[in-house]
Amino acid sequence: QVQVVESGGGLVEAGGSLRLSCTASGLTLTFDAYTVGWFRQAPGQEREGVSCSRRSGGSIAYADSVKGRFTISRDNAKNTVYLQMDSLKPEDTAMYYCAADLGLPCAFPRDDYNYWGQGTQVTVSS
Repeated sequence: QVQVVESGGGLVEAGGSLRLSCTASGLTLTFDAYTVGWFRQAPGQEREGVSCSRRSGGSIAYADSVKGRFTISRDNAKNTVYLQMDSLKPEDTAMYYCAADLGLPCAFPRDDYNYWGQGTQVTVSS
């Protein structure tokens, strides 16, 4: 079975940084074959796409609200995708989820990924 696990969330002051990690296991194909997306959901809000990496050297995408502040990258040797979050704002506070699937383009609001992690909480204080 394919599993994805997020880590790296926590409490940070506004203007600070966090790096989230998403690690996959149980893959039947190489990790680079999987499109990986980051999503977030705040209480009372709909889940929204944050960023996506289709493959190494392939398409990437960011939500308008995080462009210039967040950076997605991947280390295929570790089956891991990172989300570097800089200049964090209180409105970035949410549960962040990692998702993976094969053959998906990087596009929002698409969220029909087959494999989802349990989430990691990011809280930004003002």
